[in-house]
Amino acid sequence: MSENVSHSPQEELSLIALAADEAGRIAMRYFRQAPDVWWKDGQSPVSEADLEVDRFLRRTLIEARPAYGWLSEETVDDNERLGAKRTFVVDPIDGTRAFLGGRDIWCVSIAVVEDGRAIAGVLDCPARSERFAAVRGAGAWRNGQPIAVRQAQPEIVLAGPKAMMKNLPPDIYSRVVPYPYVPSLAYRVAMVADGRLDATFIKPSSHDWDLAAVDVILGEAGGGVVDGAHQRPCYAGPNPRLGPLAAGSGLLLDVMAGALADIRA
Repeated sequence: MSENVSHSPQEELSLIALAADEAGRIAMRYFRQAPDVWWKDGQSPVSEADLEVDRFLRRTLIEARPAYGWLSEETVDDNERLGAKRTFVVDPIDGTRAFLGGRDIWCVSIAVVEDGRAIAGVLDCPARSERFAAVRGAGAWRNGQPIAVRQAQPEIVLAGPKAMMKNLPPDIYSRVVPYPYVPSLAYRVAMVADGRLDATFIKPSSHDWDLAAVDVILGEAGGGVVDGAHQRPCYAGPNPRLGPLAAGSGLLLDVMAGALADIRA
């Protein structure tokens, strides 16, 4: 499966952006239309919209890049992808519960990953008419306009589980303004990238497809996603499940990583 790749990160972004456009249109045909729903492992919903978007993206992207690997929330994993130089990492609808509840905070998430890091990523949020995109080394955008993380302020607008927030040092926690629950994890991290949030904790139940695309978006906006050892996740490896993480920037992100280390200990 492995082969030399010649497509630039910008070319990869163009490909996945076009695919995301159509994927968003497919999803919108089901939005607020009571699509059929099944339950994975009895606890996680998947709708016919998720499955149709997944089929479309896999067919379209692999047809364009047949040597690439494929990792998606809605496709049974195949370790053959581990031999690919680049891998598409996809969540057909991030925020399925919000989608099914008629809330507009959900998105199509697509990344192209090479050597464990996304080189291009797109979040398409059609119900909100929003598009986040980034190319590694070339910046991040929301609806075509450059975005950047929020500069440090006296108040810290922080999202994520409150139990994780409480592990922050008292002088930091006293400045925290908790942000209401955001049902799409990818969108929540995008809110850090465009400065609406200072940061967010991420509980240990996310997967590569939740974060690969938005990781490069946040990185190009001046922030990052790290674990308790201050290490960035490695995507498209053998195990797509991720541990507790923090997304943010600057000294605050360092403090949050320290809090994660304390939690782990």
